[in-house]
Amino acid sequence: MKYIYRIYQLFVAVPITVIYTIITALMIIVGCAIGNAHFWGYYPGRWWAKVIIRAFLLPVKVTGGSNVEKDRSYVFVANHQGAFDIFLIYGYLNRNFKWMMKYQILKIPFVGAACKASKQILVDKRGPKRVKETYDKARETLTGGMSVVVFPEGARSFTGHMARFKKGAFALADELQLPVVPITINGSFNVMPRMRDWHFVNWHPLELVIHQPVYPIGQGSDNVASTMTDSYSAVMSALDPKYQGFVENPDQ
Repeated sequence: MKYIYRIYQLFVAVPITVIYTIITALMIIVGCAIGNAHFWGYYPGRWWAKVIIRAFLLPVKVTGGSNVEKDRSYVFVANHQGAFDIFLIYGYLNRNFKWMMKYQILKIPFVGAACKASKQILVDKRGPKRVKETYDKARETLTGGMSVVVFPEGARSFTGHMARFKKGAFALADELQLPVVPITINGSFNVMPRMRDWHFVNWHPLELVIHQPVYPIGQGSDNVASTMTDSYSAVMSALDPKYQGFVENPDQ
């Protein structure tokens, strides 16, 4: 069955992914040029993500969607198990949002141009000025009523376990007094672990758990620490037991 699935990927799923990625990127670029980057920066990407997950025949389970209000801004924070985290969140979070992502994404053909056109928040750490510009952009996005999704570990896991959270997203939520929504991703590491980028996809169910929002208890360093601790505990609580517990991520 494994080899049949690989043949299917090679001749069906991968061509669909490549062709639809190019079509979606062009749709976003043109749509954002016409206007309304909030619409064109989200809905084509949402459809794209669902098409790719369905093309690879991966079942998805989502729980906790009712924990978030429809028209409220949130800072969503998720563990980062693998490449399919992007498709899972984009396709199934069911919230319009902007990504906070590494600026190196701009180097990917079509995808980078689409991310820039749709005003995703590109994290650039090449100096204090660029870091400030990143958070100014995030602040502008969130005060405009949009939500943002962040992977606070900073990089994909090498083991499936969670590394430490970095405080940037929580400091931003503290400054704007916004609730943080923890998200647990299960299955993405099994589908395509980081060590096997550009290899065949492994069939495995995907799960997205949307936890209760963590509301600010004040403002300042104590609130940042409390929000980060509570969010980390919530994400960890719903992880597959074999990936629970802290493991150092050499990329951090």
